[in-house]
Amino acid sequence: MNVPKTSGRLGEPEVPAGLAPRERKFLPEVQGLRALAVLMVVSYHVWFGRISGGVDIFLLISAFLLTGQFTRKIESGRDLGLLKYWVHLFKRLLPLIAVTLVVTLVGAYFLIPETRWHSIIGQSWASLLYYQNWFLAAESVDYYATDHSLASPLQHFWSLSIQGQIFIIWPLIFAVAALIARRSKLRVRPLLMCMFGAVFVVSLVFSIVTTHGNQAFAYFDTRTRLWEFALGSLLALVLPYLHFRRNLRIVLGWLGIVGMLSCGLILQVGQQFPGYMALWPTLSAAFIIVAGFTDSKVGVDRFLSWKPLVNLGNSSYALYLFHWPLLVFVLVVTGRDHAGPKAGLAIIVVSIVAAFLATRWIDTPLRRNKWFELKLRRAVVVIAVCIAVVAAPLAGWQHQIQAKEQAALAQAEHNNPGAGALRPDFVPQGDPAAPMLPALTALDKQWVSLDKKCEGDLATTDAVLEKSCTQSSPAGTPSKTIVVVGDSHAEQWMGALIPIAEENNWQLVSVLLGGCDFGDESEDSGRESSCVDFNVAAQDYILDQQPDAVFTIATNAVPDSPTENVVAGYETAVKTFTSAGIDVVGMRDNPRFEADVASCVSAQGADACSFQKDNNLAPENPAESLNSIDGAYMLDLSDSLCADGRCDAVIGNTLVYMDNNHLTEVYAKSMAPDLEEHLFAATGWKRG
Repeated sequence: MNVPKTSGRLGEPEVPAGLAPRERKFLPEVQGLRALAVLMVVSYHVWFGRISGGVDIFLLISAFLLTGQFTRKIESGRDLGLLKYWVHLFKRLLPLIAVTLVVTLVGAYFLIPETRWHSIIGQSWASLLYYQNWFLAAESVDYYATDHSLASPLQHFWSLSIQGQIFIIWPLIFAVAALIARRSKLRVRPLLMCMFGAVFVVSLVFSIVTTHGNQAFAYFDTRTRLWEFALGSLLALVLPYLHFRRNLRIVLGWLGIVGMLSCGLILQVGQQFPGYMALWPTLSAAFIIVAGFTDSKVGVDRFLSWKPLVNLGNSSYALYLFHWPLLVFVLVVTGRDHAGPKAGLAIIVVSIVAAFLATRWIDTPLRRNKWFELKLRRAVVVIAVCIAVVAAPLAGWQHQIQAKEQAALAQAEHNNPGAGALRPDFVPQGDPAAPMLPALTALDKQWVSLDKKCEGDLATTDAVLEKSCTQSSPAGTPSKTIVVVGDSHAEQWMGALIPIAEENNWQLVSVLLGGCDFGDESEDSGRESSCVDFNVAAQDYILDQQPDAVFTIATNAVPDSPTENVVAGYETAVKTFTSAGIDVVGMRDNPRFEADVASCVSAQGADACSFQKDNNLAPENPAESLNSIDGAYMLDLSDSLCADGRCDAVIGNTLVYMDNNHLTEVYAKSMAPDLEEHLFAATGWKRG
């Protein structure tokens, strides 16, 4: 991975004063360090399926080189030229990004299932515009995000996005420092040490706390990584004052090599970073930089200055960009979860060759072309062209997908009856060649939600519920108020419940938290503490609101198994509500699977993805006995999901499941007549 240059070729830094016995303009050992770091990243990804810590080393090197460049400008009284710096920096970085994104988009179109296209399009925009880390951070903690157990071919852009953000922020810090130093007549280097020291301390503390509480989000959070850049900056600032004996520097160098190579083998980097654990690889790299040029046959710099390694360092940026999409595509095509020794070696060799070629024929000519350097607007044109080369096909693909989805929706009433196709009186009227709904590219739009946050009498001040409480907007005084409570399986049934509520002018309120089925917490349910807190708060809210009814999920189906149980604590919760005069409608769970049904349909077609009801649900509804409780109504609509014991993935030209356990909104909505019939028959409620 290349970083800002300071002289000569991209990534050929000037040596800070005092680093070596004689001043050198090019530090081959830093290029070798970069090459070693990228080889760690690539080999750990390809062969070990692990994260190496090599990216953390890149972050440190980036700040180290950038800081040296700007500090020398300030100390020599030169203009920082921020605009020129940013334009020429992104002029160097964007061409290879454009190549990577275009090739990846083509590969995704032909090789990646349609179910993942929408996410890849979103990640492509995020990668091009340097906010991929925030995109992935949001998905990593979003229960409702598309299944991200399968890696995206653009996932590795998260670190480039953070670097791009720092390349904007860091020069601004130098500009502020230069202004303060000039007006206060302070020495700029000590001032910068104080500023980056503060960033280091604050960010490291924030990183430790956030990593402990929410590691999945923290891994991609720019704020939790600032200290790694600050460490690189501090290293560049103090290095001229460090004068260690050669023997000590030799030891430091080899300690650094051992440390950086062993980090990914010993630590679970993907599960423990960044936090304080990231000090391991960053300090290891710092040791190597401090060791510097030893002019010793046994010094680590002799190894890192090996010409093939230095040449690879020149192509490290391209190698980092290319290896990950190639690996993902190979795994998709082969259907394997790891590359293996031979395939992995082939991936690495192909990636290295492609990186060398791209660096030589794309990166180097654009970087060394003096015509582009003469006027700033010419470099701006290069940036604009790179963005357009990606944005044009990306926007076109996005528009094509949206147009197909809208065209299918326009004829949905006739062509996509869904559960209606299972009713005895059904007569086909639609076009048998019409596209299926929902489109496989639109599965992220299949989550159901109500109009607005709870307000007025329905509002809650409980911090646990504030974000999850939503309500519908009935006309006038509603005839009933029904609270939908529980997890995403309760939420999915709102696709069928909302049309019924609108027809009968009911007030719907949803109190939902993904992954937390609803049951009484006085029983030992084994739930996570967040779910316990949510369920206690939800029960208190419902008892305080005194709605006419509560709508919940009564059972839990086990994936690919006839095992099905009543939700832990459910019976107690039912009795608590009914004794307070609140009816309880408990839905039987739908079948769950180990494999993603939508992906199966995309890859193999609907006929290959059907299953037998007896293999995925209990012979009888386990919650049936709860009907003996006055005010409790246990409904079973499994016949609307399966016909004659066979459960198809596509019914009435409608995709039933969006993933491995959730119904699509389109199919749930098609079950509204069935739910309405069962609901009124069981409860005896009067229609609105």
